[in-house]
This record gives sequence, C-alpha cells and structure tokens, in this order.
Amino acid sequence: MTQTNAEPTYLKKPWISQYAKGVRQEIPNIPYDNIGALISNSANRFGNRTAFITSLANGMEGSVSFSEVETFSNQFAAFLLKELQLQKGDRVAIQMPNCIAYPIAIFGILKAGCTLVNVNPLYTDREMEHAFNDSGATVLIIIDMFADKLPRVLPKTGIKHVITVSVADFFPVHLKLLIKTMLKVKKQVMPCTVPHLPFREALAAGQARLAQTETAWARAGAHGQKALAMPNITLDDLAALQYTGGTTGVSKGAMLTHRNLLSNVYQILEFAKTTIVTGEETIITALPLYHIFAFTVNCLSFFEEGATNILIPSPRPMSNLQKAFSKHQITWMTGVNTLFNALLNEPWFAQNPPKKMKMAIAGGAALLSSTAERWGKTIGTPVIEGYGLTETSPVLTFNPIGAKVKRESIGVPMPSTEIRLVDDNGVDVGLGEPGELIARGPQVMAGYWKRPDETAKTIKDGWLYTGDVAVMDSDGFFKIVDRKKDMILVSGFNVYPNEVEDCIAKHPEVVEVAVIGIPDGTSGEAVKAYIVPRTPNLTQDSVRAHCKEMLTGYKVPRYVEFRKELPKTPIGKILRKDLRAEFLAQQKNS
Repeated sequence: MTQTNAEPTYLKKPWISQYAKGVRQEIPNIPYDNIGALISNSANRFGNRTAFITSLANGMEGSVSFSEVETFSNQFAAFLLKELQLQKGDRVAIQMPNCIAYPIAIFGILKAGCTLVNVNPLYTDREMEHAFNDSGATVLIIIDMFADKLPRVLPKTGIKHVITVSVADFFPVHLKLLIKTMLKVKKQVMPCTVPHLPFREALAAGQARLAQTETAWARAGAHGQKALAMPNITLDDLAALQYTGGTTGVSKGAMLTHRNLLSNVYQILEFAKTTIVTGEETIITALPLYHIFAFTVNCLSFFEEGATNILIPSPRPMSNLQKAFSKHQITWMTGVNTLFNALLNEPWFAQNPPKKMKMAIAGGAALLSSTAERWGKTIGTPVIEGYGLTETSPVLTFNPIGAKVKRESIGVPMPSTEIRLVDDNGVDVGLGEPGELIARGPQVMAGYWKRPDETAKTIKDGWLYTGDVAVMDSDGFFKIVDRKKDMILVSGFNVYPNEVEDCIAKHPEVVEVAVIGIPDGTSGEAVKAYIVPRTPNLTQDSVRAHCKEMLTGYKVPRYVEFRKELPKTPIGKILRKDLRAEFLAQQKNS
C-alpha cells in the first residue's frame, strides 16, 4: 500500500540517528576549487610518504612518493597544455590496468582542465571505437600490452596523439629492464606500429616546457603549478566522462564534475572519520582504477588522507595478490562479492589473513551474507557494504562505520544525500514495501554526455532514478531487492534473483551462483540457477532441497545448471544478461 496522505517516512530521515558519533548530516563546503588543488595540498602535507606502489605477482615493486606524484602530474599537465596545445574541456582517454602511471595521468589531466575518459583496457575494437568517438577524445594514454589494437581502431576515431605506458614505469632501473625483457620474451608486449610517445618522454617534454616558463614566473614569485598557466577550473567544470558498464544497455558517458567527485570524497571521509588515521593507512587496490568505485574511493579519497595505495595490475588469479598481502600491513581494501569470496577460497589467504585489516568495503554488486559471515570469521573485522552507481560518483549509501551495521543491508544515505522509494507512478511506497530507489545529492551526475533524452529519463525533477528496487526499515536502513530489469515474474509473483542467489550461496558446496528468469509457458517465467560447484558431489536435487528450507515454493529454482565458471565484468560482477542471452539464443536455435 502506498503512502498518499501521510508524510513519507523518507522526509523524516530516520537514518540520521544511525550515524556514528561526530558524523555530520551535511558535508561542509568543499575546501578546494578543483581536484587538482586537492592533489597539490595532499602532496604538500605528506611529502616523502609513499603514495603509490605497483605490486607485481612475483613480488617486484615500484613506488612514488606524494611529492613525486605532484611533480610528475604537473609535468604531464604541462605536456598536455603546452606540448599538445590542449584546451580546457578537451577529452583525454586512459586505457590501462592499475599501475603508477595511472594516477599520475589522471591528476595531470585534471590539473590541465581537461576531461578524463576512463576506458576499460579489455575493450574490444568496437567498444574502443564507441568510447573514443562518443567522448570525442583526441589523446589516448594506453598500456603498451594492448597497443596492437591501435592500427585497427585509430583510423575510425578522432584520436590524434597516443602516449604509451609500461607497467614497469617508475620501477628501479634494474627491475624495469628485467620486467620489460620478461614481457618481450613472453610476447606480452608487441611493437607499437602507430606514431606514439612513451609516457616518461611525455613527462620529460612537460618538464622542459615548465623550465621554459619558470624563470618568468619566478620573477613574479610563483613556482610549480602556476608555471602551467592553468585555465580557471571550477567545481562545476566537467572532470570525467565515466562510461557505464553497459551491463543494462548501450554504454553512456556519465558527466561527473569536480563538485560531484569531491562531494563524494568528503561524504566518504565524513563517514569514515572515526576509523581512518590520516597519514597512516595502507589500502590495496585490486579493483581497476577505471571503475568509478576504485577511482573515487581508493584513488581520490585515500590520497586526500595520505594513505599508501598498493596497486594490483591484475587480480586474477588470486595468487597475484599474495606477495602484496605478505609484504605490506594492509589496513583497508575494496572489492566486490566475487573478489572476497575468491580470496576466502585461497589457502594462503585463509590460513594467514591480514593482521592489521581494519575494514573491507564491498560495492559494485550485492554482498552475499554467506561471504560476509565467512570474511568476519576469517579476518576478525567486517566487510561492510555500500551502494552506488556510476552516475552518483558513486557512493549513495553505506553502513555506518563505528556504529550499527545490519547484515544484507546497503546501509543508510551518505551525508547531504536524500533517498526515496517510489512506485511506477513516482508515488512514495509505504515503510517496508519495495519501490524504485531514487536519489538526490551533490554527487549526482550532471547528466549523460550528448544524450539529453537519456538524461531526461533518468533525472526527473532533480531526482535520479536508479532502476534498483529496495526496501527501507524503520531505522532508515535500505536493502536492495534487485534491479527492476532482473526481476522474475513467476505466475504473477515477484522473484528477486538476489534473494535466491543469497540462499543458494549458503550451501557449503557452492562456490558461485547466478539466477535468471527464463520464459515458461505455464508460469510466464521460471527461475533458473547457474552454479559453480565446489565438488562434483553437488546435485540439482540437493540444491532444490536446500532452497525449499528457506524459500517459498515459487522462488525455488525449477532449473539448475552447473558451470566451471560464470561470465563476469572486469571487476567481477556476474553478468546475468549474458546468461539470459545465451539461453535465449540456444532456445532460438533448438
């Protein structure tokens, strides 16, 4: 039953009482004019402290300090502005895995007043063409391991300049030579056959440009960034085009401003203020920096707090993380359910868990209760779930840190964030009833790049419609039921895949699970589960029997299929849409 006469519960903000002591309802005014100013301030505050470490699976590492990040990012900004003659707002694409060059390039782009375009390095030719052409990027910074795609892609795009990066950049000289030799021997790096400039040479060119202008600025008593003659960058200028993952349709560029991203940084830090110790944290970044989760939380928020950031170029297989965990006293990490689950299944991790881990932050996909319980027992500290979208920079809700936490909940709205749940007519639903989650706050995007029609469908009267179905309890905690598009309709009853997956994941013989709805002549749709079993002993009947103990009959999977693996996005989110498309294609061809 919907609320039509009484004041909607959401307007009373019951979640405020759940905030930890000292956490404010509203974030204060952002102390910087733009993200570049945050970077420079942190560099000045933390100086020689190690900012970023690239950690390879074999234990080899390269690192840079906060001061070096400032120097190198200034050089890259000068290269873009002076050498390439880019203007404020010009788009610059980055396509690489986690490595030290990534944050340096990000910060240089933003300092130059250009717009960052994060691009998945695993994109196909077609996906690359779409991202480059849709964004209008003219400069591409790409890892050399994937540069073999460029002769096919570049002629179909507006890319004019290519800068190549090596994962070995910023390693000690002897290690750099060894790594590059190993990559060539393994044929993981092929010669780049299009005109390009190595990243370190771009930095050198930028430094030369700075040197040419420093003398004149020195006469006026100015140094460093001022020598860049940077354009005036405001909080409302566009900082990034963050492309949606495309898991629910055509990939669109979410326009995130400096205000959007910095607001979310300070919302996150306001929530974590009771736990983060400035200048003393170490966070491991296994999620890719091109994903908005790692970009805002790991890269920006923890840089502001002076944390050392351990960058993992590839977290697969999980053994790639072993050396990093053994060499460093990691206090924080971010991840998705599949990452945490996979780590718990690694003997080296489960038998010798990190001793200093304060907290793990889960997002990107639903955290299954079975994973959360195992993590807490193994590590001794919690994995806490939050929720957000690319379009919200990304964090909208989070379980209070240092206060009450509810299992299977995405927590409560962040400071300066409003959330409502509405029905298909936009009317607020009653307490405890499912409705589409809509949000309003300073972290909500400006809109979709060059897609006013899509923007109008998503942002209505200032509220962003997420497409996710949720419920709220009397304490103000929210729980995601599922995506509207993923909901299964069985004989008129709503079945939410998350609920069924969470049930199946509790079976001790299940490693991973995905649930979809498939066409059925009798019930409209039927529930089908795809399962990665721990041993060959698991049977369809035992799965159904397990489900019947916890689920109403119509929610129990009618069909169960075992797989060696499930399709996933690069960050580990299981792709139900791929399983659904595969099933429909098989039906069509049968």
